[in-house]
Amino acid sequence: MAKFPLETIRHSASHLMAAAVLELYPDVKFDIGPSTEDGFYYDFDFGTAKLTPEDLVKIEEKMTGLAAEKLPLTRFELTREEAVKLLTEKKQNFKLERLADIPEGEAISFYQLGNFVDLCRGPHVDNTGDIGAFKLTSIAGSYYRGKESNPMLTRIYGTAFSDKKELREYLQKIEEAKKRDHRKIGKELDLFSVSETVGPGLVLWHPRGALIRNLIETFWRGEHMANGYDLLYTPHIGRANLWETSGHLGFYKDSMYSPMEIDDVDYFVKPMNCPFHIEIYKSRVRSYRELPCRWAELGTVYRYEKSGVLHGLMRVRGFTQDDAHIICTPEQIESEIEEVLRFCLHIWKTFQFKEIKAYLSTRPEKAVGDPARWEQAQKSLVNAIEKSGLAYEVDEGGGAFYGPKIDLKVKDASGREWQTSTIQFDFNLPERFQINYIGEDGQRHQPYMVHRALFGSLERFFGILIEHFAGAFPAWLAPEQVRLIPITERQHEYCLNAAKELRRAGFRVECDIRKESMGAKIKDARNMRIPFMAVVGDKEMQNNTFSIRSRREDQLGEMDLATFVKKLQNDVENKL
Repeated sequence: MAKFPLETIRHSASHLMAAAVLELYPDVKFDIGPSTEDGFYYDFDFGTAKLTPEDLVKIEEKMTGLAAEKLPLTRFELTREEAVKLLTEKKQNFKLERLADIPEGEAISFYQLGNFVDLCRGPHVDNTGDIGAFKLTSIAGSYYRGKESNPMLTRIYGTAFSDKKELREYLQKIEEAKKRDHRKIGKELDLFSVSETVGPGLVLWHPRGALIRNLIETFWRGEHMANGYDLLYTPHIGRANLWETSGHLGFYKDSMYSPMEIDDVDYFVKPMNCPFHIEIYKSRVRSYRELPCRWAELGTVYRYEKSGVLHGLMRVRGFTQDDAHIICTPEQIESEIEEVLRFCLHIWKTFQFKEIKAYLSTRPEKAVGDPARWEQAQKSLVNAIEKSGLAYEVDEGGGAFYGPKIDLKVKDASGREWQTSTIQFDFNLPERFQINYIGEDGQRHQPYMVHRALFGSLERFFGILIEHFAGAFPAWLAPEQVRLIPITERQHEYCLNAAKELRRAGFRVECDIRKESMGAKIKDARNMRIPFMAVVGDKEMQNNTFSIRSRREDQLGEMDLATFVKKLQNDVENKL
């Protein structure tokens, strides 16, 4: 067991890196250097100097030397006046601003490591020999305090572990993640792109990617209708007063696109679907006999994300939410939440995600809505999780101001955890929009409202799927399920006729009749991650068969067309 917590080791590694940077670049200016979930970083101002990957090697070598010296990380406190004097002498303007953030009366602590002195609360390891194993990983730009109007700093990322074995295992995972990067595979398989001409964060779906997306959407719609949901369609824009009522213009405007004026009225492209669903609910008086309303929509929304956080399909500006809203009576909450959670688990297991964990976020100090409603909602969430048998963690007070929630996280094939489904109560919008139903007593009552997303967004879900399968989609999702490969021109007609028959049977088939070698054709089919190759030579043509190679099961031998169709049908129907 490590002598110090991993967070402490990583925070200390950031100081070690800063000390190494100071020795190599004496005029450097420092901002902050925290630990992170995967490692640590430090923000620097190198002036006109531009760091390269080769510079990381030099910094890491210097860190190794300082670590070997087992230099102490020494804490000391100063008065505010002394701290100002010290940081002024060192010309550390960013640190002076950070010092001003410390409330009056709070201790002002520093840590010293060799010649490097940092304004820091700690804690740290005793000396640099306790840091263990570390590796610098990348360089990025970062605006000071995250504001684009502030100077751009250089952020150096690294990671640290208690020993070399843990570091080595982590770096191996990183290399595997690079191979599975959805941006790389998306380009290789011609699935999607993002064009600077169109705009950053706006996804263009290519034919193969669009086909997979359509398969997912078709599955999604079918499952929702089978589980008692009605489907909705809503506009992409809405009047300003809609977003004023919902509160988005008051609390979310910076993430919304600029208004467009139509007939002297401001309209906004929607950042969320919720207000439209509420307006459908309000279109007439509702009775308790109609509840619950389970309404689902694949609704495309637009949000202004900072350019620095955009990342392939995972963080975009235009995305399609698999939104659903459940409006129900208090008596229906328990069963509805149980059913939603069951539905979520069914969907994720269908896509071959087996490790799923729930995270429950409860009422924060500042919250809207009746506390009794919060208690009932939280109880329904806990009961649903416990009945499902899921492992879960509780984030006490971590809920949004408008309601408690369950988040589901899944682990992919390489062991990475992804935030996916959300089941979120909302005590804010029903109040803002004054929605109600006529109860059995003939009186008006405010219903409960639950937001629910299974995928989160189709874009992000697709990105997760690509990385989970490393582009090798199961047969039911593969844009090309079968590739027919004739060995010579003599088999071209045989293969082309077989392709027609397979297409009539509902399968996605291509026939490779290029003047390429067999090796090249097979290599291309493998690179495209096609589930089945059907190779045909003279022998197969004479026997009226195909030599079948399965990506999942390897060589399956010779099959006639009818037998092969049955095999395909089995794999597709069972989502193998």
